[in-house]
Amino acid sequence: MELVTGASFLAFDFGLKRTGVAVGNRMLRTATPQSTLRAEGDARWPLIAARIAEWQPDALVVGVPFHPDGGEHENTVRARRFARQLRGRFGLPVYEVDERYTTTEAHAGGARDADAAAAAIILEQFLRSLS
Repeated sequence: MELVTGASFLAFDFGLKRTGVAVGNRMLRTATPQSTLRAEGDARWPLIAARIAEWQPDALVVGVPFHPDGGEHENTVRARRFARQLRGRFGLPVYEVDERYTTTEAHAGGARDADAAAAAIILEQFLRSLS
């Protein structure tokens, strides 16, 4: 699917207790961390809905974790389920991005909110992949 030049995105670094959030757009190819959502289970959905209403993104991006060798694990399945739920609840396109090492990179960069910084890294990886 080809996206318009100014397409805006909301990205998520999914976690069971914390979900990092970042916003960005295709034109600038940059992402800005937003405050991390601290909620579990269904309690996260109203918070996500509020972010989507605030930013009105054209599409969503979800980081999907893998083992270093590319193998899947329990959190891979959880993140993909989260991506499917986003698609179903909000009717927006959802793109999945390999998020290996993003939290480590966020910590190495001195991030105070590593989850939000990881979401920004995920989104910037996605934006760089667009033609």
